Amino acid sequence: MTKHLVARANLLFLAVLIAITALVGGVTWERLGAAREAREWSQHSYRVLGAMKDLAIALRDAETGQRGFLLTGKDDYLAPYNEARDRVGLLQGDLQKLTADNPAQQRRLRDLSPVIQHKLEELAQTVQSRRDSGLDAALRIVNTDAGRKYQKQAETVLAAMLAEEQGLLDTRMVENDARAAWVRWLVLGGAVLAALILLLAARLLNQAWSRSHRIEAEQRTLALRLRASLDSLSQGIAVFGADRLMTNWNQCFQVLLDLPKAMLRSGTPYGVFVEHTSEDGRPALESEDQIRHGRSVPGEAVVYERVRGDAHHLELRRTPMPDGGFVLTVTDMTKRTQAEGVLREAQKMQAIGQLTGGIAHDFNNLLQVILGNLEFVRSKLVDGDAKLQTRIERAAWAAQRGATLTAQLLAFARKQPLAPAPIDLSATMPDLVPLLRRTLGEHIEVRYVESAGLWPAMADPAQLESAVLNLALNARDAMPGGGRLTIELGNKVLDDHYARDHAEVVAGDYAMLAVSDTGHGMTPEVVKRVFEPFFTTKPDGKGTGLGLAMVFGFVKQSGGHVKIYSEPGEGTTVKIYLPRAMGVVPVAGQRSVAPVELPRGDATVLVVEDEPAVREIACAILSDLGYRVLEASDGEEALRMFGANANAIDLLLTDVVLPGEVRGRTLSERILAMRPEVRVLFMSGYTENSIVHHGRLDDGVMLIGKPFKREQLAIKVAEALGHPVPPASGDGNVVALRPR
Repeated sequence: MTKHLVARANLLFLAVLIAITALVGGVTWERLGAAREAREWSQHSYRVLGAMKDLAIALRDAETGQRGFLLTGKDDYLAPYNEARDRVGLLQGDLQKLTADNPAQQRRLRDLSPVIQHKLEELAQTVQSRRDSGLDAALRIVNTDAGRKYQKQAETVLAAMLAEEQGLLDTRMVENDARAAWVRWLVLGGAVLAALILLLAARLLNQAWSRSHRIEAEQRTLALRLRASLDSLSQGIAVFGADRLMTNWNQCFQVLLDLPKAMLRSGTPYGVFVEHTSEDGRPALESEDQIRHGRSVPGEAVVYERVRGDAHHLELRRTPMPDGGFVLTVTDMTKRTQAEGVLREAQKMQAIGQLTGGIAHDFNNLLQVILGNLEFVRSKLVDGDAKLQTRIERAAWAAQRGATLTAQLLAFARKQPLAPAPIDLSATMPDLVPLLRRTLGEHIEVRYVESAGLWPAMADPAQLESAVLNLALNARDAMPGGGRLTIELGNKVLDDHYARDHAEVVAGDYAMLAVSDTGHGMTPEVVKRVFEPFFTTKPDGKGTGLGLAMVFGFVKQSGGHVKIYSEPGEGTTVKIYLPRAMGVVPVAGQRSVAPVELPRGDATVLVVEDEPAVREIACAILSDLGYRVLEASDGEEALRMFGANANAIDLLLTDVVLPGEVRGRTLSERILAMRPEVRVLFMSGYTENSIVHHGRLDDGVMLIGKPFKREQLAIKVAEALGHPVPPASGDGNVVALRPR
C-alpha cells in the first residue's frame, strides 16, 4: 500500500465518519429536544397536582379554624381560618393559569368556583353569628348541613381534577421514557458504527506502517535495555565516540568521579573530563595524547588505578570500540582494598599465631623450670647472703621478662585466654590513676575525664589494666621532657557508615577509653605500622615493639576496636572501643590486698606434666608447702595412678597439652566422672581450644599460666581446693594478685 492510497483511504474514512457523526448528531439533537419538552410537561403536571392538593388542604384548614373559634370563642383560632381563606383564592388563580391548555379542567374549575364561594360564605356566616349571637346561633347554622354539602361537592370536583391530571402525568412519563430509550439506542448505534469505522481505518493504517513501527519499537527497547543495564551497574560507565564526544553514561560515573551534573550531557568532549579531574584531590584521567600515542595492544583494554581525595581507590578501564571510540569504566575498589588489607592482617596474625603457638608451650616450660628452681632456691637461702639473693632476683626477673614477652606475643596473636566480665569503667579507672602517677613520674601530669551515664564494658579486667598501663608507658616515652597524659571515658555508637569504612568493625554500642598524650606524635607512615609486632621507634634496647601489639590483640580478641590518631609535634590519642555489656550489672573491681604468708595444706595433689623438669619443680614446690604429691607424665599414667589412689586424691593439677590421646581436658572429664568432688586446676604455657573457646576460658575452668611463681602456685592451689587465703603477716613473700 503506497502513501497515495493511504491518503485516499484516510480521506474516504474521514468523510464517511463526518457524515455518520452529523446524522447521528442531528437525530440525537432532535430527540433530546423532544425529551426535554416531555420533561417540562411532566413538571407542569406535578405543579398542577400540587396546586390541587394545596387547595383541598386550604379548605380543610379554613373549616378547622372555624370549628375552633365556634367552640372557644377565642380570636386566636381564627388565624388558621383567615390564612386558609386567603390562600384559597390564590390557589384558584394558580389553577386557572396552569390548566389554561386543558378545556376539561377549565370547565371543572368553573363548576368548582361557586361551590367554594358558598362554602366560604357559610364559614363566614357561622363565625359572625358566634361573635354576634353566641354559640347557639352559630350551631343552628352548622346543623343545617349546608357547609358539609359544599365541602363534599368541592372535594368531588377536586378528586376528578386530580384523577385527570394524574392520568396526563402517567401518559407523559411513558412518552418521556420511550423517547429516552430511543435516544440511548440511537447514540449507542452511532457509537458502535463509528468505532467499527475507526477500527477498520486503524487496521488499514497499521498494515501500512507496521514495519516502521516494529523497527522503532525494537530500537526503543534496545535503548531502554541499554539505559537500564547501565543504571543497574555498580560501576561508572561512559561511552565516547570516535570524535571523543560522550554519547552515553550512567549515574555511577558521575558519583565515582565526583562530576558536576551539568557536565553530564550528550556531546561533552572527553577533554573536559580530563581537565576537571586534573584538579587537586580528584582521580586524574588519561589525557587525549596518552590515548592517542600510548602503548596498548589493539583490541585490549587499558587499565590503571587512581585514588580520590577521600581515599577511595578507583580502577579505570578504557576499552576500545570498533568505530574508533571507547568505553570508560570506573570501579570503586575501596572495599576490595580494605578486604585485602584485612586478609593480609589475618594472614599475618595466622603466621604469628602459628609461630607463637609453636614456641610458647616449650618456651614457657623452660622458663617454668628456671623460674621455679630460682624461687625454690631463694626460699631456702639464709637471709644473710644478700649478694646471692640479688643474683637470684636478677635471674628471676630475666625469666619473668621472657614470660612477659611470650604473653605479649600470645596477646597480639589473640591466643591468650580471657575471662571477660562486665566492667564499670567509672569505678575501676580512678583506682588506676594513682598507680599511673607513681609509675610515670612527677614530670607527667595525669588527668582523668569521664562522661555521665557510662555504659558497662565487656572485657577481661586484668588485661584491660595491662593495656592501659602499656599505653601510659608508651606515652611517657613520647614525652621525655614532661607533658600531660589524659585518660578519657565515654559512650560511643559506631554506626553502619563507620563500619563500612572499617571492615573489621561491627556496628553497635561501645564503651570508649581514650589515652592521649602531648608528646612528639607520629607520622602517618609510622601510624600504619605501630601495631605490628617488634616494630618500634625507640632506640635499640629501649623497647620490644610488643606493647601496642598486645593492646591491639587484646582489643580485637575482646570483640572491640582500636583507633590511633597522631600528628607530629601535636601528640597521640589511642581510642579503645570495648563492646557494651548488655543485660548485666557490672561489679566495681577492687584491688585485692596481697597476702604475705603463703597458704599451705595437707591435701593430696595429682600432678600431670609431660616435661620432667617442670613436673619435678611443681612437685617440689607443692611438697614444700605441705601437700602430698603424686605425679604422672601423661594421661594414661594419670588414669592408672588415679585408679590406685582414687579416694585419696583431692586435686588434679594437669597440663592442658599432653602427649597421647588423653589430653588434659579429657583426663579431667574422666576423673570427674568417677569422683565429681575432685577439684581440677589446669596449667599451660599455651592454651588450646580444649578449655578456651573464642579466646575465652570455659565457665568453671581454673587455669594458671606457665611460667608461674611459687607464690602464684600456692595461691591457685588453695583457691582450687576452696581453702581461705591467709591474711598478711610479714614473712616477706608478697604476691601481687590481679583482680579477676
